[in-house]
Amino acid sequence: MKRRRFLAQTSATVTSLAVMNALPATARNILNNQPVNDGLYNLFKNPAMQYRPFVRWWWNGDKVEKTELTRELKLLKEAGIGGVEINPIQFPSVTDDLGKPSLQWLSPAWIDMLEHTFTEAKKLGLTCDLIVGSGWPFGAEYLEGEERSQVVVIGTKRLEGPMDYEISLFDLFKEADPKFSSAFPGRQMEMLSVKLVPEQLNSLEEVVELSDQINTKTIKFKVPHGKYILYGTVKILGSMEVINGAPGANGPVLNHYNEAAVKKYLYHMSDTIQQKIGPLSNHIRAFFTDSLEIEGANWCADMAAEFQNRRGYDLMPYLPFTMYKIGSMGNTWDYKYGADLGPDLNETVERVRYDFDVTKSELIRERFIKTFTDWCKANKVKSRSQAYGRGYYPLEGSFDIDIPECETWIKYGIGKELSEADYRLGRAYSMVNKYVSSAAHLKGKRLISCEELTNTDMVFNATLEILKIAGDQSMISGVTHPVFHGFNYSPPEAPFPGWVRYGTFLNERNTFWPQFRQFTDYKARYSALLQQADMFADIAVLPPVADMWSIFGAQNEPFPSFSYPTYLTLIWESIHQNGNACDYVSDSVIEGSVMKNGQLHYGPRKYHTLFMVDVQRMQPATLEKLYAFASSGGRIFCIENEPEKSLGKNNRQQNNQQVQNWITRLKALPKNFILLPKPESNVLEWYQNLQQKYGLTPYVKIDSPNSFVTQVRYQTAGTEILLFINSDAQTAHPIKIAVNKALYAGKQAWIWEADTGNRYKLDSHNGMIELNLGPADSRLVVFDQHENGSPWLPNAVAGTQTVTPANWTIEFKHIDGTIKRAALVELKDLKDLPDFVNMAGHAVYRTQFNVTDAGKVKYVNLGQVYGLSEVSINGVSMGTKWYGRRIYPVKEALKTGLNTIEIKVTTSMGNYMKTLVDNPIAQKWTNNPRRPQPVQSMGLVGPVTLY
Repeated sequence: MKRRRFLAQTSATVTSLAVMNALPATARNILNNQPVNDGLYNLFKNPAMQYRPFVRWWWNGDKVEKTELTRELKLLKEAGIGGVEINPIQFPSVTDDLGKPSLQWLSPAWIDMLEHTFTEAKKLGLTCDLIVGSGWPFGAEYLEGEERSQVVVIGTKRLEGPMDYEISLFDLFKEADPKFSSAFPGRQMEMLSVKLVPEQLNSLEEVVELSDQINTKTIKFKVPHGKYILYGTVKILGSMEVINGAPGANGPVLNHYNEAAVKKYLYHMSDTIQQKIGPLSNHIRAFFTDSLEIEGANWCADMAAEFQNRRGYDLMPYLPFTMYKIGSMGNTWDYKYGADLGPDLNETVERVRYDFDVTKSELIRERFIKTFTDWCKANKVKSRSQAYGRGYYPLEGSFDIDIPECETWIKYGIGKELSEADYRLGRAYSMVNKYVSSAAHLKGKRLISCEELTNTDMVFNATLEILKIAGDQSMISGVTHPVFHGFNYSPPEAPFPGWVRYGTFLNERNTFWPQFRQFTDYKARYSALLQQADMFADIAVLPPVADMWSIFGAQNEPFPSFSYPTYLTLIWESIHQNGNACDYVSDSVIEGSVMKNGQLHYGPRKYHTLFMVDVQRMQPATLEKLYAFASSGGRIFCIENEPEKSLGKNNRQQNNQQVQNWITRLKALPKNFILLPKPESNVLEWYQNLQQKYGLTPYVKIDSPNSFVTQVRYQTAGTEILLFINSDAQTAHPIKIAVNKALYAGKQAWIWEADTGNRYKLDSHNGMIELNLGPADSRLVVFDQHENGSPWLPNAVAGTQTVTPANWTIEFKHIDGTIKRAALVELKDLKDLPDFVNMAGHAVYRTQFNVTDAGKVKYVNLGQVYGLSEVSINGVSMGTKWYGRRIYPVKEALKTGLNTIEIKVTTSMGNYMKTLVDNPIAQKWTNNPRRPQPVQSMGLVGPVTLY
């Protein structure tokens, strides 16, 4: 009856019906019991469990026991976590395992623990995902022969003749053997070809074939006069070992190009588990596969034959010349490793290199991704995957995945700088996030997952404020649900700090743990809201993936050797920083689009403008579509270059001519096909000038754009959503925004607070709004039909009647149980006090101050605080703040005359961990010579001011 009454009350409101239809069942149940227009807000205010952050739950060494599994599930539930990704992994080094045995992956005992976890999680309302295999990429000790990963690499020797020369295959194998980060000890090498070429190679006719001597194990030949290079093309069978695989799922990595091997592996896993506990669909939401960090794996038994069938010519004569010297994770070490190719041959080799990467990507999609998703469907669970890596489509790779996943990392520099010279500095989101979220948008998917807060640099030093900045940036990149990286299975009796595989030390021993729930509540509210809406974008950006594949070969996303071009990430960032929004697209997306009325339509998306970023190569079919787009009124901006040649080796001359013909026709539309110089610096201002010159109207105009301040727009029926973030942890950035009338017409503006769940009515005079974004701040502006509510009254940043307390006493309550006391006339950074630089725990600051008229003093501003802050005045708690400005309303607690203030600051742990020289875990993460952590600022620095 409630549902019928609800629908009757809203039958005249088409937008409300659309909201209902768009929401999942749990959300609809909430809506059914709410007044008109309140359903979406109540989802936000009280997010259901599935919207809460999940964690990657490392079962360290599979040394798990039922009692501890239950304890940790309860601990996570209390901390505001909504689900776990069960992730068996190798036991961490330099760690006391307490003599606990490891369970073999897929053994009856291991499956018993799995079933127990499912039962306990269900009692608590927690969702479970299950990783395929263990570690990454997955594999197992039992894989054999062609089931194991394979890579073809080159080894070269530079020679100068004339001379007689002899070399063993052994020496060529040594030269070719890549320094992989996780090489399988049982790898086997096979020489595919040996060739001698001039150092300056202009034609394949100059190649001297020596492969007929391979069977002799020794290559003997005469080197002619001049400089030459000897090429050995080597296939490595069983090239990679699972990274951090647990017992039973360690050993060689699976060959992702071998469909039969993939299918055998997957069904072996599901069948073994389900024979004991029944259908996994009763227990898990999704199977998860980690990123395709397959160390450059590029081969299978029929790779050459498949290339011939798909591309129409023989790969093998060209193969060694398409390759560079590779090392860890398959990344290129030396682009000058082989011969110097003449212009014509280099042009051909680049086309073959592109064809090879396309062939590999096709096989990964057909033999691995499709097999994985079909297996998930057969088991009636969802697929969740980081469908990217070396040699796979960065965009289309996520098309077939139910829950596509991004990666967002904690690194030094976040909150301090946003470099133009290096896109990685200051950005938590990885370069792949924009590809993955765009793929989801193009396919109409709202649930976009993220391996979030991955941390190998700032372990023990990541504060909740840093986590917030990283999480906010993640949302800007398109993420709508985080899976925190991660939570370690670690029994309480384990020596301090416990079992630490990786991560941000999400653990009850972390000093911030008592307040961690505030962060998870914040994240949950955003996930609940954003999963009910669609991110808006009306601008498309085409990265030059095909050019990169042709020139350099596919990169290892999300950690490419370089960004191509270096400013690529800055383009989409500047579009959002200036009040527009965009998606990435690809050549295949363009070819699959419908062009009408000046817009490029693909699935649910449509774009009026396309930016092609240094795109020089393109197929005629793609340009034909772009001509249809431009001639119907759409606009194309070519940054730095316009397409001038085709892709791939086949029909090269014919396709090149067609490309030039289409470019000529496009140039005849000068208002719709525009060549722009590349941005040399200040890309934000470069795009701002484009907006003004070409009328790229933003939906929200920002008066003073700043690289730290950016935004996204979401839409759901009858509601417009704008999220603004400030990634600067040090400086406030007040902005004035002018919202396009299409967003606010007939609607009321609101501030929805994600950290409290409250909403406040916002005055927006004809769409004009002032937002005073403090350090690490964010604002959620919502336009909807709701009318009644309290006004938005932000805390004043400064004022009159100021009082500045001094003469502080400090009580240091260390996590090791010790207590120290001190007195300070003026507040100082704890790292500058030799007796307290290694503090970890709570620093309680106390003093007294006089107020002449309590009625005129409304706020206390703590100034600079490094850590969490809790304030009490005259024994009355003012609450806790964990990021940004530390301003507390205090009017109700103050009295005229003498007052007492107590400020408890919870510090980070890193400085203390650095001093534990006999603790190998502490030293591994804080004083490792490869990444030593600096001493951190801590405590209350102030100045503390009442006004």
